[in-house]
Amino acid sequence: MKRTVRTAFACTALALAASAQAGSLVIESWRTDDKALWDEVLLPAFMKSHPGITVKYSPTSPPEYNSVLSARLSAGSAGDLVACRPFDVSLDLYKKGRLLRLDGDPALANFSDVAKVAWQTDDFKESYCLPMASVIHGFFYNKKIFADAGVKPPATEAEFFSVLDRVKAQGKVAPIALGTADQWESNQIVFTGIGPNYWKGEVGRMGLIAGAKKFTDPEFVDVWSTMAKWSPYLPKGYQSVTYGDAQNLFASGKAAVYPAGSWDIAYFEKEPGFEFGAFPPPVRKAGDACYISDHNDIGMGINKASRNVADAKVFLGWLATKEFADLYTNKATGFFSLSKHPVEVKDPVAREMIGWRAQCKSTIRLNAQVLSRGEPSMENELWTVNSQVLNGKLAPKDAAQRIQAGFAKWYPPQQKK
Repeated sequence: MKRTVRTAFACTALALAASAQAGSLVIESWRTDDKALWDEVLLPAFMKSHPGITVKYSPTSPPEYNSVLSARLSAGSAGDLVACRPFDVSLDLYKKGRLLRLDGDPALANFSDVAKVAWQTDDFKESYCLPMASVIHGFFYNKKIFADAGVKPPATEAEFFSVLDRVKAQGKVAPIALGTADQWESNQIVFTGIGPNYWKGEVGRMGLIAGAKKFTDPEFVDVWSTMAKWSPYLPKGYQSVTYGDAQNLFASGKAAVYPAGSWDIAYFEKEPGFEFGAFPPPVRKAGDACYISDHNDIGMGINKASRNVADAKVFLGWLATKEFADLYTNKATGFFSLSKHPVEVKDPVAREMIGWRAQCKSTIRLNAQVLSRGEPSMENELWTVNSQVLNGKLAPKDAAQRIQAGFAKWYPPQQKK
């Protein structure tokens, strides 16, 4: 009798727990800076058209997100929806059975194959996250400083250095707002920003994956050679300048050019009266085809252990609508919808950057897919190597040799003679 009562209570408790989840969703994400946008704009828009479903946005600090999310998924305490970083981090979660397979979900029809590739298995047969947005790399420039110096946005590498020389000769501001203290910008903004014009975007990236190209090939060494020329144009004491310092330097009118990711637009537009524009990474010489790093940045998946998969799929369906594409592109300035829906970009700098897609071929960050799966970690190595090249502590050929040697240690296609 007692055993029957205990069983009945247990079943009731489970039923109550399950019903508590019905119509209620939680989103895991690393985008803490987006919390107000989700809480005040995006989620109210969704819940207005879906009154039976409530959604809570619960972000984790970006550096801690991967480990915290993995622990929560393992413990069964993670949210229903998971913001997906591109390529290998999310692929690993999928392989461990943490993310729901999405093939056949009609929402995916609103995205191109290029948009979906960041959240698919290597054979492109299985999808596990819905694409949301990409970011674009280039340069910002201070319009007043350029006007005072009598220069215009450069189109070629020679013009780029001519502009820097002109600004430097005036002696009023730093030509480039950039430091190497945090290291990551040296790789994720500079190396992977200007590099595609050298290695021809996807041609070079896929060549490395196939083993047909090596980092010691001229098109890669030449990128480091160009970066080595930047040192005289960086701020005084740039080795101790952080990402935040560089932002402040540019925003305060003390630097002419800022190597940028489109996500930086919103930061600088908070400065009253500050006028800046954007130009794409200059091509090597006039007439060359141009390439931009148009990097798939964020997607959304469903926790396979969610108790409310049906409503989670409804939410993914909304993320694939034109309504969301318009809201996210124009409210999360500098993050561009990956959907096929045409979006009128209202911000002038964001509109300038997204316009580069019509002029240049797009590629993703060089080591985002496959190349960083082994040890030594190519991501970590590139942070170190690129910052040391800018610091004048590592020669371009030595940088290439170090990255290539580390890559060949664990990646069989690079071990072929």
